Amino acid sequence: MITIRKANDRGHADHGWLNTWHTFSFASYFDPAHMGFRSLRVINDDRVAPGKGFGAHGHRDMEIISYVLEGSLAHKDSMGESHIIGPNTIQAMSAGTGIVHSEFNPSPKEPVHFLQIWIEPAVEDVKPSYHQLSFEPQEKRGKLRMLAAPYGDGAEANGAALIHQDARVWASELGAGESLTQTIAPGRFGYVQVARGNVLLNGQKLGEGDGASISAESALTLAGEGSDGGEFILFDLA
Repeated sequence: MITIRKANDRGHADHGWLNTWHTFSFASYFDPAHMGFRSLRVINDDRVAPGKGFGAHGHRDMEIISYVLEGSLAHKDSMGESHIIGPNTIQAMSAGTGIVHSEFNPSPKEPVHFLQIWIEPAVEDVKPSYHQLSFEPQEKRGKLRMLAAPYGDGAEANGAALIHQDARVWASELGAGESLTQTIAPGRFGYVQVARGNVLLNGQKLGEGDGASISAESALTLAGEGSDGGEFILFDLA
């Protein structure tokens, strides 16, 4: 079964410096029908104005992944990590027993567009950690590029970030007419979030910002739709 969540049905807030869309309940947006899907708790589609951002704030017991689509994002945290990331870089943070971090757009002219993803961990009170890995754009063109996977699942060998949950996260960019198929093991679930452009999911059209929860499907066929195709994030969830 595939249940589509249209982009315009998401929660939305425009704060001037931040234009954000919430797939699941977050901050002032509350919808008891959309509190998350399996361990996937947050997908925020954020656009931050030049020189603006999120000041220092705390998290605990959450796996947090930031995926930049356009522009750059400056990250600082209480572990001493300080980085500027752009597209085609995986950034994941295990908040564990507690961490304070900030995220800013360091550009004086260009906005930054990124997805922030939260996954609930399978274990609590772990030691906080930070992972950052970059990859070549062609690694996600026409195929799945792993972004994150659980400890002990070969994530590091695949150049992916480590998370404390039985969940796997991929990104892919499919041009017009390009397609790929991914199997879903019995008893597992999926979620697709379209980052930009348009894709077909098992023949159903998804536009930019659309998402789809997936259950009781043995295989997913995704294809680029329209003249430019699209980019998406795929989750495999317990």
